[in-house]
Amino acid sequence: KNTLFLHISRRKIMTRQKIEIKKIDNITARQVTFSKRRRGLFKKAHELSTLCDAQIALIVFSSTGKLFDYSSSSMQEVIERHNLQSQNQEKPSQLPHLQLEGEKKACTLLSKELEEKTTQLRQIKGEELEKLNLEELKLLEKVVLTSLRRVIETKDERVLEEINHLKKKADQLQEENDKLKQMSSRNEIQRNVVEQGQSSESTATGICNSPDLPEEHDFSLKLGLPFPN
Repeated sequence: KNTLFLHISRRKIMTRQKIEIKKIDNITARQVTFSKRRRGLFKKAHELSTLCDAQIALIVFSSTGKLFDYSSSSMQEVIERHNLQSQNQEKPSQLPHLQLEGEKKACTLLSKELEEKTTQLRQIKGEELEKLNLEELKLLEKVVLTSLRRVIETKDERVLEEINHLKKKADQLQEENDKLKQMSSRNEIQRNVVEQGQSSESTATGICNSPDLPEEHDFSLKLGLPFPN
């Protein structure tokens, strides 16, 4: 019972207690809490935007007057959309016109962004450089050199992979060639053995069938007394 009581007591101590929601008097503790809660709030806003494809904007002023903000896209776009939505709620009769106006503004912003990206791409290709000042040219040079270095590194990796692939293929072909040579040598040896056997058989047959040899030969040894003179 004592052990069970101690275990339950420890669980109660480890249980997270609820914090009373009121102003924190200690300035240091207030700043620490503000920093932690602000990061948690921005993190939750980012997760909500990512998971649900929501457009979110947060504006926070600390007790010292410092500004903190978060936006899932453009803060200005979200504010304009909020103002437009507020106006639409105040003037329902103007809703179609205001929606069209908002779409025009969004289209204008996208067109402007597309034009900027197109100009940047042309400048990377070495076009339309007359409008750039010295600092912009230095920055563009840095970007181009970085991109060129990455291209060269990627190209070298591809070349090395291709060389290794060709080496492996050459080794495989050499191995197959050696196997074919060995098989060819074995077949040649077998063919020579067969030809020599056939030649020996033919020679023996020819000797046996030769007409110059006598038909009967008496090779027996005869023992006895010599004949008288």
